[in-house]
Amino acid sequence: MERLDRIAEALRPEHLDSVLDPLMRRVLERGFADAGADEGTIWLLDGAGDALVPAYNTGPNAARLVGQFRQPLNAGLICMVFASEQPFLENEVAKAPRQSKLLDSLLGVQTCAMIAVPFHFLRACRGVISCVQLQHPARAGVPPPGFRPEHLAGLQLAATLLSQLLEYRLLGRLVAWTDE
Repeated sequence: MERLDRIAEALRPEHLDSVLDPLMRRVLERGFADAGADEGTIWLLDGAGDALVPAYNTGPNAARLVGQFRQPLNAGLICMVFASEQPFLENEVAKAPRQSKLLDSLLGVQTCAMIAVPFHFLRACRGVISCVQLQHPARAGVPPPGFRPEHLAGLQLAATLLSQLLEYRLLGRLVAWTDE
């Protein structure tokens, strides 16, 4: 168990991309697509333990976001989900008082709807998986359709599957099932 804890602690946001295989990516991306999300993100705790960092993102601004942005643990809905370990669905995010505008400002977008679920693996909550619907300039005045409870359930299922696949891969490395 101590070795597993060390492996989990060593898995930093900047390393996640090298651990995700095509099946894991497909499970996650399918969960985002089935929810009708514009994009989705895996957030992991940084090494210092004081911020969540995007470790994987499916959107067009992924290069500006992944490993570049830090959401302080004391602000924002994503960090609320991490702290409470409770899922969250909001279709009027812009009106939510706890929403941090830091990322929207950086990317020049407006988040309209969000689903965020805790990301558990190796016996602990180690981050958050979120997906969003954005207001696009081409659809000015027409809000996105929003998320429904079944979209939340679908993202929770994708997060659980991803957790199990990730644990299997990490355990496989630990016991040398593969050459990786």
